[in-house]
Amino acid sequence: MASWGDLADYVRAEYDVIHDEDEELRILFTFGDEDEGDDERTQVVIIVREVLDKLHEWVQIASPCGLAKDVNLRDVLEEVGKSTVACGLAIMGEHVVVRHSLPLVDLDIHEFTDPLQLLAGTADMLEEQFWGGDGY
Repeated sequence: MASWGDLADYVRAEYDVIHDEDEELRILFTFGDEDEGDDERTQVVIIVREVLDKLHEWVQIASPCGLAKDVNLRDVLEEVGKSTVACGLAIMGEHVVVRHSLPLVDLDIHEFTDPLQLLAGTADMLEEQFWGGDGY
């Protein structure tokens, strides 16, 4: 996978795309299994093409957890430091988001899908733990 177009086509085929615009896709990532009686939770994940130094294509994956004003940021950062292997935490607009970026050149699909799943799970866990719901 070497281009944004290839990655975007893959995402459209494999995930529940809820927004599709030029260089941004939003998917609804679903957790739980209705057939087994698990509560189903969802997480919005934003996938965006970024260009670094007008040369290098990257893909950024981000997922909102909740509003920054509604949480003790130190507590959230300490939890991320204890419980996550990859991904960073940022404030984008008014929201706390879990974020990860990958270079597109020579990107293997597992280098995308594994961090995507980890990021969505981390965002969902933080959202439930610190914001007490499933709003995103």
